[in-house]
Amino acid sequence: MTSSIPAIGTRTADGATLQAVFLDLDGTLVDTEGFWWEAEAEVFAGLGHILDDAHREVVVGGPMSRSANYLIQVTGVDISLPELSVLLNAAFLARIRRGVPLMPGARRLLAELAAHEVPTALVSASHRAIVDQMLHSLGPEHFRLALAGDDLVRTKPHPDPYLTAAARLGAAPERCAVVEDTLTGVTAGEAAGCPVVVVPSVTPIPPAAGRTVVRSLEEVDLPFLRSLITESRGGVH
Repeated sequence: MTSSIPAIGTRTADGATLQAVFLDLDGTLVDTEGFWWEAEAEVFAGLGHILDDAHREVVVGGPMSRSANYLIQVTGVDISLPELSVLLNAAFLARIRRGVPLMPGARRLLAELAAHEVPTALVSASHRAIVDQMLHSLGPEHFRLALAGDDLVRTKPHPDPYLTAAARLGAAPERCAVVEDTLTGVTAGEAAGCPVVVVPSVTPIPPAAGRTVVRSLEEVDLPFLRSLITESRGGVH
């Protein structure tokens, strides 16, 4: 999903403008990180390997190519990365077609951003088929733009997805708030120069300059996001 609609800034009290909000998908808006692990465990069981739970923290939250390649290496399974990716995507899609649970506060936040006409982009490392399926649960009308991992040559942790989203919405990255749940996504947002809100889903992520850590999306609203444009530049939250 793309749009040529220009960004509509929302102004803070001191005159700074929030030009757009970029939201991650898995673990941020939808509670599906466990679905990925279930899909990986199912596929590898079919290949004759039982995955150790110790691998879960390594693979959750990263791009599929990295996670799948890691699992190939640690199990020694005889399968190519493209072949494994097809199997993993199919197993995951089968789960999300039954519906996906939204994270607490996600639906309210999306409705608030839409009501105030804040340009919002879905920025995910998941494949396009998965992003499109999840848009049915989230409501495609909430997003001006949806970027998937296979839409770009380089996905997270590289800054490309967020730089691309900003460019397509005609926004300056430093005026765009990013909401992420994993260090992979946080690294991408920070590398793009965006203030980042972290809602950790699996692994704790410490605060840092330009990074604000919250417990859930229920703590995130439009005034909060506007405040990041000026506050996150100079301190740790």
